[in-house]
Formats: sequence, C-alpha cells, structure tokens
Amino acid sequence: MNLKGKTAIVTGGGRDIGRATALKLAKEGANVVINYHSSADGAESAVAEIEANGGSAFALQGDMTSEAEVVKLVAATKEKYGSVDILAHVTGGLVARKPLPELSIEHWQTVMDLNATSFLHLVRAALPEMKNGGSIVVTASQAGRDGGGPGSIAYAASKGAVMTMVRGMAKELGPDIRVNSVCPGMIDTDFHNTFTKPEVRKNVAGATPLKREGRSEDVANLMCYLASEEAAFVTGANIDINGGMVFS
Repeated sequence: MNLKGKTAIVTGGGRDIGRATALKLAKEGANVVINYHSSADGAESAVAEIEANGGSAFALQGDMTSEAEVVKLVAATKEKYGSVDILAHVTGGLVARKPLPELSIEHWQTVMDLNATSFLHLVRAALPEMKNGGSIVVTASQAGRDGGGPGSIAYAASKGAVMTMVRGMAKELGPDIRVNSVCPGMIDTDFHNTFTKPEVRKNVAGATPLKREGRSEDVANLMCYLASEEAAFVTGANIDINGGMVFS
C-alpha cells in the first residue's frame, strides 16, 4: 500500500483501533490528523512516533458528536495539508449496558449520536474537501449483524445504522469516493476491558476458529487496505473481522 501524498483524518485516534490505524496509515506514507476526545496522551505519543519515523501528523481534541467541532477538525486539516483524501472514523462506543427495561430515550440518543450521527457529521463536513479517489472507512461492529451482547440494543442498532449508511453513501458518492466499514468482533481493547467479563472474553476467543482475540493492529491493517487503491473495486462493503466467530 502506498499512501504517500495522501491526507487522512482518524477520529478516535488516541487509543486502541484508532491509534493503531493512525500509525498504520502514516507507515504507508499518509499525512495523519488524529482526533481524540479524552485520550490526549495516546494521541500525542502517536504523533511523536509518526514524526520520529519521518512522517507528518498532528493531534486535535474534539467531540465528534458536535457538528461545530467536526467542522473545526476538517478546517484544521485543510489549513495544514490542503485537502482530505481519507476518513477513518473510529469514534464510538457502548457507553453502558442497558437492558431494555432500563433503556431510556436519553441513553438511546446518546449512543446513536456517538456512533451514527458523529459519522454523518464527519462525512458532511469533509466532502467539500475530498478529492476524487477519496476513501471513507468507518468502524461498525459484529453487533450490527447479531444484535450484540446483553444490554447493548442501542449500541447494536447504532452500528447497524452505520452499516446501512455505508451502503447508501457508497451509492451516492460513487464513483468518486468509496465508502466501507469494518465489523470487529472480540478485539483486545479498552471496550472489552470495560464492558466484557474476562471469562466471557476467554470463551468467545476459544470458540473462534483462530482461537484468540483480535488485536487493534489486525483491524488497522484492514482499515488501511480499504483506504488504499488496492481496494479500488470495494465499496459499500461491511467486512467482518472476528476470527471466524460470525460469517456473513
């Protein structure tokens, strides 16, 4: 993959999959703008690592559920690099497990805004700055296919929405811009450190054909491939990366 001369925005780039994606894109030659919400140390250390390896990057704090802050991120990217070629939208999360009787409209809206509306904000803001041949890659989830684990109806629904947005955007933005998602299963990240019991993680990993959890780098490699011209005939795809736990 050769991304030399390309500019990528990575949202949620301060930790886990987002950070690994930023590093991988930079390794392949892209200029990288790292958005983070609260993971300042991870974002700044990623910038330092990229620059130490001869790349170009900067980090900017921002809440991707705020349209104004998304616009600010895109404007800063344009000012520094002139245009946007790649969007890697990793911002998102479960927030909390809420069984249906406890699922308030407020929680539902918070999760929808975090996972789906933030994606819409980014694409809308960046489109005027994207060149023909641009690529958009977003993290969906296995939960968008199977409904997720206990208490994750809002999360699963929001990721299902992201997957449908990918299909619709691919039709609307083609042939100039490709749009795809990755659908991670059990990946070793803070998400599962926070929300999944260790015994559940062990059982799920053991049930996969590959007998392990995924790594952030596994997902980053796939996201970088989809962003590159090597995936030039792939658009509207929601690609599973779960060690074979779920086939689609």
